[in-house]
Amino acid sequence: MSSEQDDGTTDSEGAPDAESPYTLQREDGDDARHAFWADAVADRVEARVADQREATDSTSGEERPASREPDQPIVIKGGISPSGVPHLGNVNEIMRGYYVAEVLRERGHEVRQVFTADDRDPLRKLPRTLCDLEGNLVDLGDVDAGALGRNLGVPYTDIPDPFGCCDSYGDHFATIIQDSADALDVPIDLLSDTDLYESGDLEAVTRYVLEHQDRAREVLAEYQDKVDADYVPFNPICEECGKITETVTSVDLDAGDAGTVDYECTDMDAGDRTIEGCGHEGTATLREGKLPWRFEWPAQWQVLGVDFEPFGKDHAEGSWPSGQDVARNVLGIEPPVPMVYEWFTLDGEPFSSSEGNVILVSEVLELLEPEVLRYFFAKDPAKARDFSIERLDQLVDEFDRLEAVYFGEIEADEDEQAFADRVYPLVVEEPRAERVRLPYTFAAVLGMTDDPDLREEIARREGHIPEDAPEWAVEGALDRVEKARNWARRTENEFDYELKRTEIPDHDFDSATEDALAELADFIEAGHEPDEIQGEIYETAKRHDVDVGDFFAAGYRLFFDEEQGPKLGPFLAKVDREFVVDRLRRER
Repeated sequence: MSSEQDDGTTDSEGAPDAESPYTLQREDGDDARHAFWADAVADRVEARVADQREATDSTSGEERPASREPDQPIVIKGGISPSGVPHLGNVNEIMRGYYVAEVLRERGHEVRQVFTADDRDPLRKLPRTLCDLEGNLVDLGDVDAGALGRNLGVPYTDIPDPFGCCDSYGDHFATIIQDSADALDVPIDLLSDTDLYESGDLEAVTRYVLEHQDRAREVLAEYQDKVDADYVPFNPICEECGKITETVTSVDLDAGDAGTVDYECTDMDAGDRTIEGCGHEGTATLREGKLPWRFEWPAQWQVLGVDFEPFGKDHAEGSWPSGQDVARNVLGIEPPVPMVYEWFTLDGEPFSSSEGNVILVSEVLELLEPEVLRYFFAKDPAKARDFSIERLDQLVDEFDRLEAVYFGEIEADEDEQAFADRVYPLVVEEPRAERVRLPYTFAAVLGMTDDPDLREEIARREGHIPEDAPEWAVEGALDRVEKARNWARRTENEFDYELKRTEIPDHDFDSATEDALAELADFIEAGHEPDEIQGEIYETAKRHDVDVGDFFAAGYRLFFDEEQGPKLGPFLAKVDREFVVDRLRRER
């Protein structure tokens, strides 16, 4: 869960019956042990649903109507406030919820996965980096920055889209989140907080909080120093300047259809800066503003009927303690089953839009298959991990091993086998034993040539594509080549070279080098293994008194028109032999 943070926060243990969101990660009983963490969460969600259906009035002991209808779907929620770039780290919450949803669906439950764009939050600071709908990162100076700069303190959905393509900045951000979920085939119901307020869905619970504002203040004061006798849990939108204000001067719940508040548009603290209010004094309905975050989150639980919500560890020590206290002791509802997920880093550094250390789902899917990314999120959420672009081959190798274990193609211990059996069907569209996976780095080698026939020929000759592989499996295997080539180019690694196959690059070799190249051609023509060719390159250079570095450079010039390249012997062994021999002889 990601949203605005109120100022003046204090740490507190909250109510005595507070539930730790780390319970799942700390469970160690044999009865609760599962191969997959989402099964343990699903157990707790089912228990919550059962308790709700069997609820009795604790004060009278008399049976009361069930608080949950038998056909009511289980609701899993996530959310985000539209600030900065909606990057891969933000998808953590969507994917954690997705796996729990899938487990519950397997058990026969109807499940609705909702994701709220908390777009009535005010813009508190200018992001340095944004992204367009195609997933391209842009600096603030490359778009209509004024659309943002003029609207600090204004709700995201009231700010013009700086790209000019969507109805608002909030809508632009939400569109990218939806596209990310769609790309991973996760069926979320994306909800706008602004729509929930303006449609009246949050009106009744907002009115309830204001009716019980004394109790609301009492509960929140345990968590925030700034709560005093004048505090009112509602933030109107100023009708004059459009900014959110936190100063309510009076409440009249008998006015209009649902009540109104009088306000003064005062300054808002936004971290190390102050957003100035315009000083206007006006009146707003309960649809023309928002609840403060620590009341809004529990209000969402109530209105949407939320049963489970994962969130980052920042909320575990911040908003969660107050959220469950507000839920129980202000709204009179049970909070959902919680679960903390650890954040992950990007190439060893925290995700940061301002520092440019971000990657979008659309970018990742240019480098690997969706099922590999889904596998990454299937790992234990209690452990911090690094998503390394540099070492992406290791993640792909992990996935390929999971797949091979599932199909019984390699040996695995009991735990690994159990995890593969449980998780693999959840990360792929359909388990098919006939599938073919090219090793990722081998696919990167194939990416050095644009010739699709040559790619397939080399893959078959190296034994990575069986003779009887169905056409769909061959196409799927070769699809990885483009992704691996994108990876090589993005990271500028040892595979970032292009084989010059159509014509011989310009070169100027002395006679000793030419004789050595001809001898190496004879050796390769006779048929030898990759390591043998690599060793022969050294030996041939020595026999002809050619500097070994210069001899390798001659090979790289002939094949890549570069002074350096991949490990030459293994590469030459993978390319079709006739072409290699002819090129070394400078014949084609």
